[in-house]
Amino acid sequence: MDTLRAIRTFVKVVEAGGFAAAGRKLGSSRSVVNKDVIALENQLGMQLLTRSTRKVSPTEAGLKFYDRCVRIIGELDEAIASAAELQDTPVGNLRINAPMTFGTMHLATVVAEFMAEHPQVTVELVLNDRYVDPIEEGFDVSVRIGEPQVSTSLVTREIALADLLICASPGYIAQYGRPKLPAELSQHRCLHYGYQQSGNLWRMRGANGEVSVNIGCVMWSNNGEALRDAAVSDQGVVMLPTFILQSAVDEGLLEPLLTDYRPNPITVSVLYPRHRNLSAKVRLFADFLTERFAGEPFAATA
Repeated sequence: MDTLRAIRTFVKVVEAGGFAAAGRKLGSSRSVVNKDVIALENQLGMQLLTRSTRKVSPTEAGLKFYDRCVRIIGELDEAIASAAELQDTPVGNLRINAPMTFGTMHLATVVAEFMAEHPQVTVELVLNDRYVDPIEEGFDVSVRIGEPQVSTSLVTREIALADLLICASPGYIAQYGRPKLPAELSQHRCLHYGYQQSGNLWRMRGANGEVSVNIGCVMWSNNGEALRDAAVSDQGVVMLPTFILQSAVDEGLLEPLLTDYRPNPITVSVLYPRHRNLSAKVRLFADFLTERFAGEPFAATA
């Protein structure tokens, strides 16, 4: 048995969630993938995977073995890559995924600066606002806004915090009034970022602690700029990061509301597959983002 191939196959099965999916990524058949894993289990004398008709998942022993295998494979791949990358010099293509608004307003400039410092790196920057599985879709680095993603297959580094603002346009306030307490938001037309894990709840902190409000939604979207534009057009109250709303506030198009209450800030994180932890281009880019965005750079100024 080719033990190294079997270990790589096992790791791919865990990451892909099944034999057929792993086979497609490896360019092999389901039966060959299954055979390699069975041979590895026989060699180790333990069951690594729990199999059902719908799902394949690691056993407790399999998960521990997976974690060690990922580190070993990462070190081996880095050793191989180092010969081509001239020690610690980043080379090759770097696939990056990020949310649309953050990508266009902040990340694109940083990517360009990174490329200027490392001219042997080419970049594929994919911006969208849908959920992306970095491993399934083959991204080297992903930027996330919101709750950090927890996964045994991913390294997650929190690099910054972003403040949130609650705003409405002067026209909306003139027609519907200015809420004085968070509870009044349930009676207002609210514009909601629909993929937040909190559902329709907006959370904020005042003098007496945290307050949660079940808002009255008239519009949901997975794109912050769309919600901001709707708010500017007098359509409702919006709660979004300062990096989306601040310019509209500065121009007088939106006014902050409930200023005695502060929404909980959200986290800006960088994620990358655990087996890429030692890749020079991934490591240096993650460090570059951490350096550029550290220190809560997205604080409200109004």
